[in-house]
Amino acid sequence: MPASPRRVAQDIDICQYMAMRQPVAVLEPTSAVACCAPIADPGLSDDEAVATAELFRALGDPARVRILHILATQTDEVCGCDLEQPLGLSQPTVSFHLKKLAEAGVLDREKRGVWVYYSLNHEARRRLSDVLRLSRRKTR
Repeated sequence: MPASPRRVAQDIDICQYMAMRQPVAVLEPTSAVACCAPIADPGLSDDEAVATAELFRALGDPARVRILHILATQTDEVCGCDLEQPLGLSQPTVSFHLKKLAEAGVLDREKRGVWVYYSLNHEARRRLSDVLRLSRRKTR
């Protein structure tokens, strides 16, 4: 004959009570070594964090990231008109994205007659490199 639900509940309560009456073992540390290594780099200052956030905000569009990549891989300045074909975008759209990147300080621009040439700003390149630190990343 199966036990009644009330009887089962009482048995469970008694078992839980009996188990809880026994003292809980406290584990003592076996060594003085911390669980993790301390953070070696204190991070960014407030000013650096704001500047970096502005940089990433400017890169919040895939077209702008592609523009940045194109300019970062070139040895010379690039005319804005030469970006239409590789990006597959119209001239007004390319100009819009170049303007946003230049306003954010990511790009340097130099007007030569009716043409405007763009290059990656050295400070922006340094900020990206410092934040990403891909070449200095250590594995655990």
